[in-house]
Parts: sequence; structure tokens; C-alpha cells
Amino acid sequence: MDEPSYWELSESVTNADFGCIPEERPLEQLLKSGVIVVEKPRGPTSHQLTAWARDLLGISKIGHGGTLDPFATGLLTLLLGKATRLTDIVLRGDKTYAGVLRFGRPVDELELEELLSKLEGVIYNVPPLESAVKIQVRTRTIQSLRVIEVDPDSKIAAFELSCSAGTYVRTLAKDIGLLLGTSCELTELHRSHTGSFSQEMACTMQQLADAAFLYHEHGEDGALRKLISPVESLLSRLPLITIKDGAAAALSHGAPLARPGVISAQKGVSEGTAVQLRTVKGEAVSVAMMKVDSDSLSDMSAGEVAVAKSVLMEPGTYPQSWSKE
Repeated sequence: MDEPSYWELSESVTNADFGCIPEERPLEQLLKSGVIVVEKPRGPTSHQLTAWARDLLGISKIGHGGTLDPFATGLLTLLLGKATRLTDIVLRGDKTYAGVLRFGRPVDELELEELLSKLEGVIYNVPPLESAVKIQVRTRTIQSLRVIEVDPDSKIAAFELSCSAGTYVRTLAKDIGLLLGTSCELTELHRSHTGSFSQEMACTMQQLADAAFLYHEHGEDGALRKLISPVESLLSRLPLITIKDGAAAALSHGAPLARPGVISAQKGVSEGTAVQLRTVKGEAVSVAMMKVDSDSLSDMSAGEVAVAKSVLMEPGTYPQSWSKE
């Protein structure tokens, strides 16, 4: 994928006395707005795992994005503090799974490969009866669906799936069985990627518990800081607008972004698109909705550029400016 290009609209200057590069934030700030990717084991629900993390960290506000069934394993995104405001963004991220299917009859590998290749693209996907989601027909996109291995004697097959968010893999398994004229049960499921997060970035619950113990009992925060990513890690797929310190101060109080406050903007962003507003230091100020096309900003000298949907920066991080930013 090509790197995005930007309109450079103003000089890039920031005050070193205020704000902080996201990777250098103290633990207290990360706990108020951060992300932990945990390796969910088989057994507990996503809600139970989130509750355990809440108790371990000693914080009140925590949520998760992208529920995994109790039998499933793999990446679960935990959102701390203000990061919970970005749950919708997490839920929209693409997912990658590996799983095991058990059939009612022996299935030939070539037969299965041909079928799975036909299921790539846009499909109809209905939540299973076991799901708490309202039953309705919806479309989902299968980017790739391939066979890893087939054991005809055991009537099982391993597969890998890359798909859009909200794809019900149990429903997909039942559909595969219907198309093959036999039963098909999803017996194992593991999520290896979710949005921009991969397996290598995850920690186990035991690692989280050990790191939290070192912090609470011995005041050592290094291990826990390594497990918490800044909230900015959730926003990598959103178009970027870089703003002045004074604009960040106003936006942290919910004000709209005005044209004089813009330093640079990604090209080709249309009106109505969700964008991330960041400071020169790379801090996420808010997720905002564009009021104009970004390609028109070079012709503007005033007026609203974007309106905040979710404010992420604490008010007072930057001092108020009386200039028109």
C-alpha cells in the first residue's frame, strides 16, 4: 500500500514544556488511556477476562473490543480509560483466525480447497442462535479462506481465515457443511490478528498479573508499561491531521478545529470522513469528522475543518491560546 501524502499548511512548531511523546508517557497516564492486547485462553468469557484485568490493574474504567466465545482463544483488545471511547474503531478492524472443523464424513482436501476458494468475497452471514446479537442477515467480506491441513480419517480440517469485523465463524462453518452435504462443527478457533495488532504484541494474563504485582507491591512500573500501548495505537488506519498546540488546547475542551489550527493534512480525505487529530508530538487529541474536503484546505484561511466525535486528550495538557487557532 502506498504511503499517504500530505498538504503542508503551516510551520511545525511545538512547546517542549507541554504534552508528551506517546511512547514516553508515565504509567499513570497510560492507565487512563491505553491499550492492552491479551492472549485469551480457552474457558473464560471475554467479559470475565476484562473483569480480571480491572481487578489486577486497580482501575474502574476498562472494556474490550471484539468478543471471543469461551471456547475460542487468541487476541482480545482491552481498552483502558478514555480508550473505551474508541470501541467502535476496534470493532471495525479486520480479523485473522485459525480454526479446526469436524465433518460428518471424510472430506477430500481438493474438494475442500475448491469450496473455500468460492466463499471468498462478500457473503451473507447470520449470527448463530447462541449469540447475544440480534438475528439478522448481514453481509461480511472474506479476504482469504484457505486449507492448512486435512485429515480424512479423523474427518477434521484446519483452516486460516482473514475477514472483516463481525464475521460469525460458527455460521460460516455450518454453511460449509451445508455446501458439502454433511455436518460441519467448529471445534477450535484462534484469533491471531485484530485490526493493527498481531500475535507478537500480546501478553498472557499471567504476565499481566506478574507486572501488576511488581507495580502495586514493589513500585516497579517498567514491566507494566511494556504491556500497555498508547491509545494512538488504535488510530493508525484513520487519516491524519496534525494540529498546533493552541488548537489542541481548544479541542481538548470539545471545540471544533478551525483552519488556522491545522499544520498538515492527509490528501484526498473527503468531507464526512472520520480522522485522527494529533499534535506535533504525535499525541491523539480526538477523533473528528471532517466538515470539508482536505484538498480544499490550501484555499481556506478560516472556517471549521473538523468537529470532534471522541475527545481523548485531557483538558489542560496544553495552555489555552488566545490566537485564532
